Amino acid sequence: MEFEPRLRDRTRWSTGDACSVARLLDVLSTKTAFLVVRECFYGTSRFEDFMARIGASAPAVSRALKQLEAAGIVTRVPYQEAGQRARDEYRLTPAGEDLLPVLLALTQWGDKYLQDGKPPLSFVDAATQRRLGVRVTDELDAPEPDPDNIEIHWNAPRRSG
Repeated sequence: MEFEPRLRDRTRWSTGDACSVARLLDVLSTKTAFLVVRECFYGTSRFEDFMARIGASAPAVSRALKQLEAAGIVTRVPYQEAGQRARDEYRLTPAGEDLLPVLLALTQWGDKYLQDGKPPLSFVDAATQRRLGVRVTDELDAPEPDPDNIEIHWNAPRRSG
């Protein structure tokens, strides 16, 4: 990447607190917060399930959910099972759903550089069965897939022999 001429002297300007990357990292400032978002995409919505699937403590999950709710990434949705007290589920808001390319980009990078060529999961378009990936383009010439139409496939290790 290269800066336009008026921005090339980095000592003369700074995005400071306005930097979008810094602001997003403030919101997703912990591993638990990011994994809660991942789990929301995977369909997890209940507090106990977040704890079990992430392997985080109740206080850590609670802090992450409060932080994500305050940032408008998740919202509480009340539910009540028969004979039980009312509780809340957590669902992604439209802003949270817009984090899908971020999740997929990080997954794609991790698959390439951290998995020895054997990624554990594949994200696949349900209609075409084609693997999904993230790329930088100069224009958006194809519609984004609907998150409801994305299948996650298990890439089981191949057995030799």
